[in-house]
Amino acid sequence: MTATSIDGKAAAAGVLERARLAGEALIEKTGVRPGLAVVLVGEDAASQVYVGSKGRTAEACGFHSVTHRLPADTSEADLLALIDRLNADPAIHGILQQLPLPRPLDANRVVGRIDPDKDVDGLTLVNAGRLASGMAAEAFVPCTPAGCMVLIRQVLGDDLSGKSAVVVGRSNLVGKPMAQLLLLADATVTIAHSRTRDLEAVCRKADILVAAVGRPLMLGADAIKPGAVVIDVGINRIAAPERGEGKTRLVGDVDFAAAGPIAAAITPVPGGVGPMTIAMLMANTVSAAYRAAGEAPPRF
Repeated sequence: MTATSIDGKAAAAGVLERARLAGEALIEKTGVRPGLAVVLVGEDAASQVYVGSKGRTAEACGFHSVTHRLPADTSEADLLALIDRLNADPAIHGILQQLPLPRPLDANRVVGRIDPDKDVDGLTLVNAGRLASGMAAEAFVPCTPAGCMVLIRQVLGDDLSGKSAVVVGRSNLVGKPMAQLLLLADATVTIAHSRTRDLEAVCRKADILVAAVGRPLMLGADAIKPGAVVIDVGINRIAAPERGEGKTRLVGDVDFAAAGPIAAAITPVPGGVGPMTIAMLMANTVSAAYRAAGEAPPRF
């Protein structure tokens, strides 16, 4: 292993500390306490864990934190009415609708109901349009790609001019906004995906490779350019018989062991991109509170 392992836990801790201090400064200056509301519908086990973590982190940052847990049979009308109440609540600056939603609820309709100025997950069409139009300062950027950019800048700095970036994945949550952020940093960007012809050859051209396709160990040594910075967004659970019968382990979309001797820097899984997602949610929440108070938000 010659690549530097990018410590997402340490980077996330730094973002969270800046968010906490920024929140304290806003309270002292204006009396406004950043407020985050998380809405969970149903009993999805993974979502329960994520929602609990988000609530605890918001409280640790000194935010006003509210979690609404609704039964799986909640009607869409009732859920939309809750979103409307949160939109109108001056104590709430950020609203996060935990996904996936149980059927037959329409996630696009529900997320689209969130006030774009409280859309700290960055998923409304307004915020997607702001980012696509180059208005990143006015947009709330989805938390995972925003966190990836923090990690990339930690290694390469703010100016990515002359760098070739390949994003493997085209989702609205990660792939597309990731590409937009890299373009705004002046990288030359290619979006690839699971159906890209000769994907390894495309990836081998990348000075910055972001893997966000959700397939375990999909990209090996043949996909890595020597000296590349590799950001692995994938979190996949696979069988680990070497640990005992029925045991599993988490791996990314990139074969960490194979990429390590080739890349200059790489995020591990776990401990890389994952911690940054909740950290950037807190950053977006405190930024939303600053905007609501008529103050210039801090830079994260």
